[in-house]
Amino acid sequence: MSRPLRLEFSGALYHVTSRGNERKAIYLEDSDFEIFLNLLNTVCSRYNWVIHAYCLMDNHYHLLVETPD
Repeated sequence: MSRPLRLEFSGALYHVTSRGNERKAIYLEDSDFEIFLNLLNTVCSRYNWVIHAYCLMDNHYHLLVETPD
């Protein structure tokens, strides 16, 4: 069964999370956190997203993303 369609509208807030397979670490070195944040910054600039909060843990992350457009 597929998931319901995601509602998309200007100013929407999304809680985005992703976890490593078998809850294994997704950041293996301290530099991996910085690489992830740099990539996130690039994506946010490209799509005009705003990150209100984030939490990076060894095996998963949480983002609170606003889509102003």
